[in-house]
Amino acid sequence: MISKSTIDNVFETARVEEVIGDFVNLKKSGSNLKGLSPFSDERTPSFMVSPVKQIWKDFSSGKGGNVVAFLMEHEHFNYPEAIRYLAKKYGIEIEETQQSDEQKQQANERESMYLVSEFASKYFQKVMHKTDPGKAIGLSYFKERGFRNEIIEKFDLGYCLDEWDGFTKEALAEGYKLEYLEKTGLSIVKGEKQFDRFKGRVMFPIKSMSGRVLGFGGRILTNNKKTAKYLNSPESEIYHKSKVLYGIYDAKQAIAKEDNCYLVEGYTDVIQFHQSGIENVVSSSGTALTPEQIRLINRLTKNITVLFDGDAAGQRASLRGIDLILEQGMNVKVCTFPEGEDPDSFAKNHSDEELKEFLEENSMDFIRYKASLLMEEAKSDPVKKAGLIRDMVTSISKIPDNIQQEIYLGECSRIMDISENVLYSTLAQLNAKAGKSSPQKSPKESFKVVKDEEVKPKQKVDEIYKFEKAIIRILLLYGKRDEEFEDLVLKENEHGELVLEPEKQEAKVFEKIFLDLQEDEVAFANKSFQDIYNHLITRLNSDEEFEVKNFINDLDPQLSSEVTDILMEEEQYVLHDWDRMDIFVKDKRDSISRLVSETILMMRRFLVSQKIEELKKNVKDTPEEDNSSTLQDVMDYLTLNKVLSNKLNRVM
Repeated sequence: MISKSTIDNVFETARVEEVIGDFVNLKKSGSNLKGLSPFSDERTPSFMVSPVKQIWKDFSSGKGGNVVAFLMEHEHFNYPEAIRYLAKKYGIEIEETQQSDEQKQQANERESMYLVSEFASKYFQKVMHKTDPGKAIGLSYFKERGFRNEIIEKFDLGYCLDEWDGFTKEALAEGYKLEYLEKTGLSIVKGEKQFDRFKGRVMFPIKSMSGRVLGFGGRILTNNKKTAKYLNSPESEIYHKSKVLYGIYDAKQAIAKEDNCYLVEGYTDVIQFHQSGIENVVSSSGTALTPEQIRLINRLTKNITVLFDGDAAGQRASLRGIDLILEQGMNVKVCTFPEGEDPDSFAKNHSDEELKEFLEENSMDFIRYKASLLMEEAKSDPVKKAGLIRDMVTSISKIPDNIQQEIYLGECSRIMDISENVLYSTLAQLNAKAGKSSPQKSPKESFKVVKDEEVKPKQKVDEIYKFEKAIIRILLLYGKRDEEFEDLVLKENEHGELVLEPEKQEAKVFEKIFLDLQEDEVAFANKSFQDIYNHLITRLNSDEEFEVKNFINDLDPQLSSEVTDILMEEEQYVLHDWDRMDIFVKDKRDSISRLVSETILMMRRFLVSQKIEELKKNVKDTPEEDNSSTLQDVMDYLTLNKVLSNKLNRVM
């Protein structure tokens, strides 16, 4: 594990505007910076960065947080990966917490394998670009495929010399251990001899979501029928082919932004699509699609479009993959290329616009695709048609969501011209075998119009939520400020009447709020706000120099996101330049003490009003002879409510 001192150092050093500036074009907007959202397509900037508070907020998607949260959202890093990225960017040495000898050995082994793989990738690139055989064989192959230099460099494509041990010798000379060359599968060791696994092949590095080289795919360039055309790295501590997708590192941002992932079969399909301007594409690298690979895509989007070439037999075999995707609760579309074409050749032989247009026009829902593919086989054979329908219902049964199941059953009924009741019955049989429940209502019952009296009333605005949120915001922004507060105290005048008289006192904002809420014995209704409030009071009381950015960094991600939302809420006004339209947003710094008093008094009055309503209900529900004490309580609270209203009017 990364030590806390390293994490603290990273947070202290990293600047949110610098890190985000590497990914988003930011422009000055008052004390903040703004830009177009990296999470959605938009023309008007709704993305705000606060250098002072060291936080960001995307108003189009609702996302926000600190610098680590941005990397986790945008780059899809996990927390340690984000910390390591920042440490590398700012030249911070990473200290690990105390580990057992076994843990250290395992960590060192994995890291050594990563280092060997990174070296191999750079070596293969150098060979292809700097040696005569590399240029003549490797580079010319990629050029013949139509790949431009920038695309070749983007995917770190390379070439392994057609020599028995050229790479192995170089790696050993550079100090890399044979043990790790063998464990990564880059070298084959037989007794005293060592051989290069990828001898004479063009190389495709396979990267993780965070960009580390896990393994390689190598394509041979000769027509040797005894040798596999494509060869992948063997399974290792760092490379598990069933859990990896080729191109995921270069595609992840585009997949999240487009909210769709194109799934192809080969390395060159991915690269050719990128060259055509379509970057939300990954490949299963010639292996059968696995649940782990699907879940990798599921981190980025719920939508997958599977691309098939014109080979009907291959399409039929690939239908199992569609059922796997449905099982993961994802939405599936299918696009088939003309006979004799695959994604690579089609993209190469058509313009970027033609490719995009083809994908848009020919991507169809999986149920229509399956029907069109299998109907050709069934034709007019009733037995085959029955088998086809059962096959389609089997796919629908994989969908975990009952509503989606109903919709697809309706579509299947329409396409296949068969009663929905029969399909429901078939689905129920399949689900019973699998131990799953089926949609209970018949199709007609599902779409009954709800009667007017059954419509639930609209939910009222949660007033207490607004007050609690306002208190958190005040504490975050002004908690440490010294202010003069004017309390209105009830006193008896010379005529024996109770009147409000002002009493002034100096206090820090957080002390005033804390004491007032303690006096009223108020606990926050919202669990997240209560947690944030407890953390805040502790930190404001103990930290001589309270800084919001440090406070946010120490919270767990959920609370950190809540705090960011609260802090950046008013920054949204700046995005729209309301001042230029003569709409001025009140600056609360003009009168902090008044703001605190207003908020606390309004919250008190609301809680008292709630109590009065509760007591009135009790009066109705209890016998009249038992109501005397409750009625007295109501009268007392009504008096208190009047006093609070008077105080509030005086303050406002």
